[in-house]
Amino acid sequence: MGNFRLDGRLAIVTGAGSGIGQAIARKFAQNGASVCLLDLDRERAEETARQIGGETETIVCDVTDPEATAREFGRLAARRRIDILVNSAGISHIGKLETTTPEDFERVFRVNVKGVYLCMQAVIQPMKRAGGGVILNIASVAATAGLNDRFAYSMSKGAVLSMTLSVARDYLPDKIRCNAISPARIHTPFVDAYLKQHYPGNESAMFARLSQAQPIGRMGTPEEVASMALYLCSDESAFLTGADIPLDGGFVNLRG
Repeated sequence: MGNFRLDGRLAIVTGAGSGIGQAIARKFAQNGASVCLLDLDRERAEETARQIGGETETIVCDVTDPEATAREFGRLAARRRIDILVNSAGISHIGKLETTTPEDFERVFRVNVKGVYLCMQAVIQPMKRAGGGVILNIASVAATAGLNDRFAYSMSKGAVLSMTLSVARDYLPDKIRCNAISPARIHTPFVDAYLKQHYPGNESAMFARLSQAQPIGRMGTPEEVASMALYLCSDESAFLTGADIPLDGGFVNLRG
C-alpha cells in the first residue's frame, strides 16, 4: 500500500456535508477509503456523496441524540469493521462570558462536546473487538489560546482536546490511536456567511483582516486540514497518539 493510502478501510466522518468534514471525506475517498458521511442535513450529505462517487454511504443522524447515535453506529458496526472515526461536526458561537446566555452555552456544549463524546463512545467497543482503530477529533486553536469573543466555543474545543488525551491514554492497550487537529481560521462557507451577516458591504476588507490574524498571512483551506487528517489516520502516523496538531499558520507560536 502506498503512502497515506486507506484502501480497504471504513471511515466515518461526522459533519461531512460541508466545510472541513466534506473535504476530509473527499480526501479519504480519493485515497482508497470507504467513507460513511454522517450529517444532520440529508440533502448536503447526499450531495457530498454524489460529488465523491465510489463507495460512500450517508447516515442522517443528530450526534447530540444518544439513542440515535448508538443505533446508527451499531447498525454500521454490525455490517462492517469501522477503522476510522473523524469527529468534524461542530458549531461556532460569538460572544464573551457576559453575553453568552445559558441557552447559547448549552447549544454549543451539546454539539461540540456531547456529540464528540457520543460518537467516540459508540465506536469504541467495535474498534476494541476489531483489534484497533483511529479516532481523530477536530479541535481548534481556541482550545489553548485566548481568543476574543469565543467563550463558549473555546470551552467546547478545550473539552474536545481533553477528551482526546483521555481516550488516547485509556485505549493504548486496545491499539486505538486518538489525536486532534487544532486549526486556526479556515476559509469555509461559515466564514463567508459570517462576513455577509455581520459586515455587509465590507466583506472583502474584513476577510483580509481576518486572514492577517494568522502570521502566515492567510486563512487555511479545508483541503489542508484534510491532508493532515489523511496522514493522522494512515499507517504512516502509527507512532502518533495523544497529539494535538496546531494547523494554524503560526497563530499560536508566532504571533507578535
